[in-house]
Amino acid sequence: MKAAIIFDHPYGIQASENEPHNRSFSAAVYKKVKETIEARGGEVDLIDLRADNFNPVMSREDLVAWRTQPFIDQQTDDYFQRLITADKIIFIFPVWWESMPASTKGFIDKVLAKGRVQSGDLAKLQQKNPDIYVMTVSGTPTVIYQFWYGNPIVKIMKKGTFNKIGLKKFHWLNFNAEERKLKGRIKLLESIPNKLR
Repeated sequence: MKAAIIFDHPYGIQASENEPHNRSFSAAVYKKVKETIEARGGEVDLIDLRADNFNPVMSREDLVAWRTQPFIDQQTDDYFQRLITADKIIFIFPVWWESMPASTKGFIDKVLAKGRVQSGDLAKLQQKNPDIYVMTVSGTPTVIYQFWYGNPIVKIMKKGTFNKIGLKKFHWLNFNAEERKLKGRIKLLESIPNKLR
């Protein structure tokens, strides 16, 4: 089993420990997910958008290519090729202003390009039919995020993206870690193996 993990946080995956001003619960989630997959004999393919210096901005040239031809940059093509070999595609990022960071949005915009998904390449992705996991970290309690804000991440990523291209094995896991003490954060991390099927 191969999992492609798209990770998006400015501090990077090395910020998984509880160090003041250099800690990210997103990084702690990544570390636990990686440990879980590898303990089950799986392989992790990390796409760290910040470490890769991924540019999320859609240029004029990108948009022309998005509609009419293959990717114009090697990095974006490489990302797509890595997705079509994955059994699980896992996004890990913080929720900012009730949505995803710019790098994650740019990844969706540029990698899942119209010209690419309307070609035979989409069939490869559909044939693999990977599980899509979106693991978010938010300060807003999950129930408020779902019912007051209308669950924008699920609307964007499940309904607006993956269902449209025929990938319907979608799972959203949200972690409210901000106001929890260390013991509570550890408990959240320990719940991951049971939720990651």
